[in-house]
Amino acid sequence: MDEAAGQSVPSCGGPPCGGRPMRGGGGRAAEAVAAAAGGRASQVSRARLSRPPWRLPPATLSPLLASMRRMRRSGVPARTRLSANGYYARVHGVSYLIKAFLKKTECNCQIVNLGAGMDTLFWRLKDENLLPKKYFEVDFPMIVARKIHHIKSKPPLSKPIMESHSGDSLLIDSHSLDSSRYSIVGADLRFSSDLEDKLKKHNLDVHLPTLLVAECVLVYMTPQQSAELLKWAASTFPVVMFINYEQVNMTDRFGQIMIENLQRRQCNLAGVEVCRSLDSQRERLLRNGWEAACAIDMMKVYSSLPQADVKRIEGLEFLDEKELFEQLMQHYCICWASKDSSNLGLADITF
Repeated sequence: MDEAAGQSVPSCGGPPCGGRPMRGGGGRAAEAVAAAAGGRASQVSRARLSRPPWRLPPATLSPLLASMRRMRRSGVPARTRLSANGYYARVHGVSYLIKAFLKKTECNCQIVNLGAGMDTLFWRLKDENLLPKKYFEVDFPMIVARKIHHIKSKPPLSKPIMESHSGDSLLIDSHSLDSSRYSIVGADLRFSSDLEDKLKKHNLDVHLPTLLVAECVLVYMTPQQSAELLKWAASTFPVVMFINYEQVNMTDRFGQIMIENLQRRQCNLAGVEVCRSLDSQRERLLRNGWEAACAIDMMKVYSSLPQADVKRIEGLEFLDEKELFEQLMQHYCICWASKDSSNLGLADITF
């Protein structure tokens, strides 16, 4: 969790290198790029960077290479600065869309957090008096067991669950937790029928407006597996929104460096072909049953932050590698899609 903890294995049968990182703007992929700049793979990266054709314009190339050379000298602190600022934008962007959905539904809804790992969104929403009628988390059983252990052993985590619970049917065992407002479900996202059965056992209501959130999850599934999950969500709930955060623009040279560094860490992005562009991200959603879809890169999200916030976080984590930061942020995106049979105005949600 934010205070304690490790991270999720993505709920897709992939390697333990994705999920919901609490320390950086793009998870292991962001770290992989920063590692290339910071020297872990510097020899290979220098060779790669010297090979034509470089797809960035010349005006961008020189300062970017200079930034990467400076980062090799500064090492871990520079990588941390990139991660901290990027992660701030990620949390802000996802939270903005979640709260917009909660406002449209007046919290008469449910949230399903896919590949939730050690995410703390439930507790943050409770602190802000924004809890939906039911909040679900889904991850592999081994991750679920780990999170339940944290909850049971830490009163600041267990107490809010008890406070929000009503009735007698509170279930906690080693691989599941079910209260009236919060449930954790162990499941594999590659099998949507099994996922639906498990969620319904924890009182999922398919007729209630539903928000599904996936951060660095779909990219670890094959395109066919993620398509099946998206089709299931679009066909199961009459009023539904999906938020997806993951990589984009992965066919350019910068994206290829990200992929190569991940591969050296035995971490393959099974769904990276869908991450070609913002258009390919939107098209995947529309092709799989969603009525409206949008996608923006994380640099646009960062630019939309209140300027007072930007100055504050850049003051805390001095950002002197702006060219590299911008390139990194342009290789992550937030996509969101909706179906809205009740005409709540979900398609109007935007930044």
